Amino acid sequence: MQCVDLRNLFAVAQFIKARCDHGLKAGLTENKNYVFFEVEILDLKSKAQLCYLDKVEPNATIAEIKTLLHKIYPKFYPSRQALKLLPEGKALSDEDVLEDLPVGTTATMFFQDLGPQLGWTMVFLAECLGPLFIYLLFYYRLPYIYGHEYDYTQNPFKVVKLACWCHTLHYIKRLLETIFIHRFSDGTLPLRTIMLLCLYYWGFAAWQAYYINHPLYTPPTYGRLQIYSALAMFLVCEFGNFSVHLILNRISCNGSRPKEIPYPTNNPFTWLFFFVSCPNYTYEVGSWISFTAMTQCVPVGVFAFLGFIQMTIWARAKHKTYTEQFKDYPDLRTAIIPLFF
Repeated sequence: MQCVDLRNLFAVAQFIKARCDHGLKAGLTENKNYVFFEVEILDLKSKAQLCYLDKVEPNATIAEIKTLLHKIYPKFYPSRQALKLLPEGKALSDEDVLEDLPVGTTATMFFQDLGPQLGWTMVFLAECLGPLFIYLLFYYRLPYIYGHEYDYTQNPFKVVKLACWCHTLHYIKRLLETIFIHRFSDGTLPLRTIMLLCLYYWGFAAWQAYYINHPLYTPPTYGRLQIYSALAMFLVCEFGNFSVHLILNRISCNGSRPKEIPYPTNNPFTWLFFFVSCPNYTYEVGSWISFTAMTQCVPVGVFAFLGFIQMTIWARAKHKTYTEQFKDYPDLRTAIIPLFF
């Protein structure tokens, strides 16, 4: 009776397993050919075919399809494209995967040109540079703004000079934050939208500056008490806003979604995080309310009110993201106004 060499048996088993694995992989590679997608892209307006993409991987994202289209039409860089499954439907997200969409192996998409785009850094710079210089034009009373007798003159009231300092400080701070602190996603905005934003910020800056630096401007009702108490609150809010932005700069994010909960530090100006999710908006609103009280100017009050509405919308959306993403998110926090909403 012969003895069986267990080592030979083990070697044979390993050989059979390797062949089986190779065969399985080969089978998967062959089967993979049957699940390639074909993507037809039509122009949204004319319904003419722009391109026909053959053998597209099923796990391809919309971002990858946009890149393929960009290679065919260099003018339409990915951020300028919007792809839809229906002409009147919603644009697909860049993260959407082809095989997860309600389409067959032959997918038809509609292309919409979003027009020229600019990144968020350029958007913020444009928003801030305009108001900064426009306000100074009125402060130094350049010709053709007021009567000729007031050209290059100075307003005698101290509050006018303080208002100029505060307004300039605010926008210089925003410019420095844009360049050195803020982290922006790869998202862009259409040039038309940017022009509307600039019209909003630049127009309000001109409206405010016209009245505050007007020769007939009168100081606030309660004089020095109102001016300097509002000035102190303005400076507190500006420094608080800057402190919060420093914390947000250290928070790791996945695109625009935070990966961790922001918490206050030893800096007292960050303690507002105990009560609200977006203290940067709270401080921003506080700055403009303080500036309104200091100048007692209606255009500033209108700008503060509209800003409060918009920042409340942003803050509530951010608060919802936090509560959905983090199960242990502090219950005491509200969106923008402590203990209120």
